[in-house]
Amino acid sequence: MTSPNPTLSIALYQPDMPQNCGAIMRLCACFGVPLDLIEPFGFIWDEARVRRVAMDYINHVAFTRHTSWDQFKATKNKGRLILLSTKAATPYDQFRFAPGDCLLLGRESAGVPEEIHAQADARVVIPLQNGMRSLNVGMSAAIVLSEALRQLKAP
Repeated sequence: MTSPNPTLSIALYQPDMPQNCGAIMRLCACFGVPLDLIEPFGFIWDEARVRRVAMDYINHVAFTRHTSWDQFKATKNKGRLILLSTKAATPYDQFRFAPGDCLLLGRESAGVPEEIHAQADARVVIPLQNGMRSLNVGMSAAIVLSEALRQLKAP
């Protein structure tokens, strides 16, 4: 396993789709970013299914499964929690990312509940064309992670 990028992390709140979870695991492996997976999942964790998408990259990502939001919050680093949300007002490319930030992505089907939304330190949005609802969660993670790494000048 490669050493994680200490500047950022990604957290998935109760992901619905193993394919997206696997794709984000691959993204995190490629950029050395640790991943937190917050249960319950909307699918049965089947490492073989997730591995099909993550391929051998699953062996190179530092990921932690948390049995609940409370467990995640209790073990989360001291950095800010940055929620990617279609309800946010601040475009991601106008936000100033900082070392230690954790990018939080919600369920593919429903985002995050209001009580989780309220706990975020900041919320960012990826501006879309009028009439478009949202991007795939994996694409969203890649877009915002790329900008955050660019700002922090991380490899």
